[in-house]
Amino acid sequence: MAQLTILANIIAKADKVELVKAELLKLIDITRLEEGCIDYVLHQDNENPAHFTFYENWASRELWQVHMGNQHLADYIAATEACVDKFTLNEMTKIA
Repeated sequence: MAQLTILANIIAKADKVELVKAELLKLIDITRLEEGCIDYVLHQDNENPAHFTFYENWASRELWQVHMGNQHLADYIAATEACVDKFTLNEMTKIA
């Protein structure tokens, strides 16, 4: 199985930055305990505080997909509904 790197970019609505940040922070500890989670690191842009990036490494795509189906992610989505302007996700493979 090949390791999978995920880059998830979340841009919160200007008036919802703190709410989105609080909900993203709730994901960290529980996700780091999941099988296959190697790294799960949240970043906030220095120039645009509404822009958050998760840098994640997973042992396999299959284990990441299990993560994506977990209740805590469904809870995050429900809590931040209509609070995010843009969300992009890149599945990446290390090549060097």
